[in-house]
Amino acid sequence: MADLSKRTEQGVKRTRDSFFGRISGLFNRSKIEDSTWDELEELLISADVGVDTTGKLLGCVKKRIRDEKLSEGSQVRTALKEEMVRMLEVAPKPAGGPGAATRIILLVGVNGTGKTTSIAKLASEYKANGYRVLLGAADTFRAAAIDQLKMWGTRVGVDVIAQQPGADPGAVVFDTLQAAQNRNANVVIIDTAGRLQTKHNLMDELKKIKKVAGKYEASQEVLLVIDATTGQNGLSQARSFTEATDVTGIFLSKLDGTAKGGIVLAICDSLQIPIKYIGTGENVEDFAPFDSKSFVAAIFE
Repeated sequence: MADLSKRTEQGVKRTRDSFFGRISGLFNRSKIEDSTWDELEELLISADVGVDTTGKLLGCVKKRIRDEKLSEGSQVRTALKEEMVRMLEVAPKPAGGPGAATRIILLVGVNGTGKTTSIAKLASEYKANGYRVLLGAADTFRAAAIDQLKMWGTRVGVDVIAQQPGADPGAVVFDTLQAAQNRNANVVIIDTAGRLQTKHNLMDELKKIKKVAGKYEASQEVLLVIDATTGQNGLSQARSFTEATDVTGIFLSKLDGTAKGGIVLAICDSLQIPIKYIGTGENVEDFAPFDSKSFVAAIFE
């Protein structure tokens, strides 16, 4: 994707101008004192890094200061940035299926996280890169979800396979994959229900969908959409989803809408699931593949 660094910088501008700009300023002092660590800890927690993740991060930095005998503020800042990058580099989870030419992407997440918009962004990008894309409206519990996906499909020029509200989501996935075969589509993106009564219901529903998808020669990926503006609450919701489903990656939406971009560190540390994409605005082109080095550079510089 073009302009990766530019999109990342634009998306984290509020983060850079607030908490992390102040964090960077701490290391302009000639001497790192105990009060500096107290301020740093407070800023990181305020930036949604979280108490536990902040403790781990500062522990790693202090160890490097001792081991490498760092004394200058610039050296400590560099160590902090490098430890952030290390924390963000979570090992990728393998996509299910035989890895055939067709790719099935299931998007999961609670209602209101920007799931449908994230689907539109992915669809638009894949289409722009020459892929034949098809969308499946398997969130049949809400009529509004079906209508919204159809609207986005029209906007980005991608067909949407849908049934009536209340239909069996597995049947929608079946119809979508049949249509994909008939139309030679090689990327199929499925919207799923954002709210079911229990984790058990959620797991059963997604298992059914994945079982249907598993009958086709295609790789499967499950992306969890998290709203960055909900901070630690969003992290709690994400933990419930990851306990119920086999999530392979995170799409962090609405990152441009919050100054607390430290949530990316909390996600990677707590969930140990890689962030695949970040939403950097409201338009379909406003997102970027997540790159840990570009992200850390953008929030500090």
